[in-house]
Amino acid sequence: MPPMTAKYHEPAAFRGHIGQRIRFYRERIGLTQTALARQAKVNQGFLSEIERGRRKPSPSSLKAIALALDVPPAVLIGESADHDTPQPLDTVDLPLFGTIPAGPPTQSQEQTEMFPVLRHLWSPNRYCLRLNFDSMEPTLKPGDLILVEYRPGVRPEHIQGRICACLVDGNPTLKRVSVERRSAAQFVILRGDNPDTPPMVIDDTQDFSIQGVVTHLVSRAL
Repeated sequence: MPPMTAKYHEPAAFRGHIGQRIRFYRERIGLTQTALARQAKVNQGFLSEIERGRRKPSPSSLKAIALALDVPPAVLIGESADHDTPQPLDTVDLPLFGTIPAGPPTQSQEQTEMFPVLRHLWSPNRYCLRLNFDSMEPTLKPGDLILVEYRPGVRPEHIQGRICACLVDGNPTLKRVSVERRSAAQFVILRGDNPDTPPMVIDDTQDFSIQGVVTHLVSRAL
């Protein structure tokens, strides 16, 4: 029998009903209707009705027939012969940093390596960051690789509640950013999702900048 990962191209079979696809794959591997019915443990008369388009298999019968034909059930449903077949991922390498870079990722020299991300997530102003912090537990964990969009100059009130890569007096930190007004003053509050991490209140005396906004978790060890 051909392996499940084989690609079959038969447009006519996929334009028809499920019975035609069953017949196509049955004949392709040289099985008689009787032999297929026996292997799938279904009634031959029932199988004949399916192949003629007069009956539809139950989910359990479909699974048994697909197993006997050595093809994914979705192929028989008609979702193309490549459905459920491993496909190569279309990826783009982005710079991977071990700490929050103080500047554009394309100009920073501290990157440790390159990391592949799915192409639809790619942008020239994005980079990957390997977490060494536990302040965002349980949302993000040490060792996670996250995708960060470089957003210099973004106003904190425009990204309320987002997890951001920040620099506070030159020290890197990853926190959830919010803005609060207290009396006449406005403060930036940096909070970790870890309840053991106290919030940081940023005032005008501190050198604070948002270096990027976290957009996706791209890798986590299980």
